[in-house]
Amino acid sequence: MAICSFLPQLLCKFPAIDDGTIRMARKSVDDGFKGFVRSYGDAIDAVVQPLQWFLNYLERAFVSSPWILILIIMIAIVYLGSRNSRITIGTALSMVAIGLVGLWNDTMITLAMVTVCTLISIVIGIPIGITMARSDRVQSFVNPILDVMQTMPSFVYLIPVVMIFGIGKVPGLIAVVIYAVPPMIRLTNLGIRLVDKEVLEAADAFGSSAWQKLKNVQMPLALPTIMAGINQTIMMSLAMVVVASMIGVGGLGKNVLQAIANQFFTVGFLNGFALVGIAIIFDRTSQAFGRRLQKHSEVVHG
Repeated sequence: MAICSFLPQLLCKFPAIDDGTIRMARKSVDDGFKGFVRSYGDAIDAVVQPLQWFLNYLERAFVSSPWILILIIMIAIVYLGSRNSRITIGTALSMVAIGLVGLWNDTMITLAMVTVCTLISIVIGIPIGITMARSDRVQSFVNPILDVMQTMPSFVYLIPVVMIFGIGKVPGLIAVVIYAVPPMIRLTNLGIRLVDKEVLEAADAFGSSAWQKLKNVQMPLALPTIMAGINQTIMMSLAMVVVASMIGVGGLGKNVLQAIANQFFTVGFLNGFALVGIAIIFDRTSQAFGRRLQKHSEVVHG
């Protein structure tokens, strides 16, 4: 303060836009956004309605099916993906423990949400990643957007989603996808760009078209990296489910939020344990599957 008494105010107080101008700008943006929602709200709802149907159908299938059937299917998928008996036994024990503490139905709801979010992220992420790998200009345009998506606080995603779609499962699903899709895009792009140039030159020498190179050379060789992207997408979806519970997503995230609000340590710990268990199952299975793909690629192309 003593130094500022001898210096011009401009050097001590950072020059800022006056509050009136900022308020006017904020009001213009907010009013424009609300006007857009009022004008196109019905059309937006019609577009996302299939997501609501798919999510509801999958959730009913998971919750209504006999638990033993779901457990057997899950164990079979884990074993076929990992071919590891330890991971398979760990999956069975984890799911049994989750069921014993009364969290089976909530876990099925969360699994349905994560499954749909992962599928949507794959459908969106792989084509964008392929396009980025084919064009440096597209990559330079998309990368800053991905940087913003990955560094923006997760709670901020809820604001525009709630303004457009309101409260419910689909808005939560969209918020989770926005948060979880960047790793899928980045790792698809990276995997294709890391394919050996000599392999591509050999494919060109045999007269392969661009589509044939992508389907028969680039995608198979990039598959382990793409699997790593799927793994990261699943992990980020599970992390975002708790935040998305603030706008109507049920399952384990809702229980965690209630435990925070009411300071129920045991409830929060048990639901957190269930989320960790699911995350470990997905992580170990996808990593083991990725390693198997890598070994297969080395044998075939090495």
